[in-house]
Amino acid sequence: MSDWVPAAGAIILPNIGGVFGAYITRSEVATWYKTLEKPKWRPPNWLFGPMWTSLYCSMGYASYLVWRDGGGFEGAMLPLAAYGSSLALNWAWTPIFFGAHKMGWAAVEILAYWGNVAGCMYLFYPINKTATYLLAPLLGWITLASSLNIWIWKNNKDKQD
Repeated sequence: MSDWVPAAGAIILPNIGGVFGAYITRSEVATWYKTLEKPKWRPPNWLFGPMWTSLYCSMGYASYLVWRDGGGFEGAMLPLAAYGSSLALNWAWTPIFFGAHKMGWAAVEILAYWGNVAGCMYLFYPINKTATYLLAPLLGWITLASSLNIWIWKNNKDKQD
């Protein structure tokens, strides 16, 4: 199998969840989210799509590097399992926050996601340092997103389901 096939698959995989998340988010941004108090420092709505697409691609490529240099699924089972759980946590946040309007649960979930990504970085480092560095922007963005989620939750107690 050519090297680009598993790399492409690893890059595409996180974006699949992103497409489903965008479907949920699209209708809620124009309705429910629009009614929420938000901090002045939040990024503009148009930035989230391109940002998540680039982050999904970088995290997917990072997982490919770990898979390649760590000996596949058998050799890098723990780091790749941690990565798989990070995808699950990433994909779960949107239905919790935007779908169910559970801002408090979403805050707990995104903080667990932050810890998971930090753990992935720790596990990736001995296998491929570049893979670790590819996750650094993700950790930064999740830090911002966590702060935004918590701020919105704290300032919109009356708008939760």
